[in-house]
Amino acid sequence: MHPRAVPDLVRTPDPDLAAASGAAPPARIDGLLARAREGWDRLTAPEAYAAVADGALLVDTRTDAQRARTGELPGALVIDRTVLEWRLDPTSPVRIPEADARPRVVVVCRQGYSSSLAARSLRDLGLDATDVVDGVEGWLAAGLPLVEGPADVRE
Repeated sequence: MHPRAVPDLVRTPDPDLAAASGAAPPARIDGLLARAREGWDRLTAPEAYAAVADGALLVDTRTDAQRARTGELPGALVIDRTVLEWRLDPTSPVRIPEADARPRVVVVCRQGYSSSLAARSLRDLGLDATDVVDGVEGWLAAGLPLVEGPADVRE
């Protein structure tokens, strides 16, 4: 190999090798997403808005840049996806206090994909969690309100 050549570090997994070794074949994101969404009903944006009015905890996992472009959701707590489980796990010493008083968690992201994975993870921790179909894009399409001002960010 030429000293400046970049090695091929990304390889297509060999399904025959995986089968022969007894390992499960690698998951593709569509399959992973479909499995993550099994066993609960996702909410439309208007349903999520109503759930929050009824006391659900709305958790926004969008990035700062995404929120700056679109705006903030009324009543939402912004929790970075990288720490979400620790902030909402009932056994976590770094759990946020708001999680104790809320019977349901509604996770929202930009388009409703990563929020499904996040909601599945929270459900696996025993929480009553769901997410929003089409995410904030669905929220905007439904004409639901946004708020100005600083977000309620929980780190």
